[in-house]
Amino acid sequence: MGARRDQNSPMHRHRRLLGVVSVLALLWAVFRVTGLAERVDPQMLHDAFERHRVSGLLLFTALFALGNLIQLPGWIFLTAAVAALGQWWGGLATYLAASVSCVVTFWSVRGIGGNALRGFGGRGAARLFARLDAHPVQSVLLLRLMFQTLPALNIALALSGVRFGSYLLGTLLGLPLPIALYSVFFHALARWLHWPLPGAG
Repeated sequence: MGARRDQNSPMHRHRRLLGVVSVLALLWAVFRVTGLAERVDPQMLHDAFERHRVSGLLLFTALFALGNLIQLPGWIFLTAAVAALGQWWGGLATYLAASVSCVVTFWSVRGIGGNALRGFGGRGAARLFARLDAHPVQSVLLLRLMFQTLPALNIALALSGVRFGSYLLGTLLGLPLPIALYSVFFHALARWLHWPLPGAG
């Protein structure tokens, strides 16, 4: 009973939040020091797809997951997929990679930080948590429609205490529409700028 109270104490929550921040900062530092930061760009991802679609998709998904943990914007991955595969296959590849990335972020952050955001923020935060608890799938879905795979959102949801099943379902239902719209936009932009595109697009 005493151990359970200790886990819910503000000090314990602060330690878990510090653990999350420390691990994410370490990942970011390794990404920079090893030179991966300079290598991961739309052209590199495009070339990976061009060499081999299956291995390219696996590399794309792995880098998307890593990128989400170290705050890389998702548009880098979407533009690369659309340029290499066309708007629809590129959009589908991005949807699959984004979904995997959200799952990886959830379990990585939840494993370190638990539900450490609970108890912070006063009444305003309490109302948000009450809404999340009452309508978890709908809440996650709406957040995905607005913010897609925004790294800060993934981290906040992982630390919010929302159940994984609700998080996953809301994510799977909320991502397709914005990804499809962005895919069409980037494809149209590429055509306007006369970038080379696959005939299947």
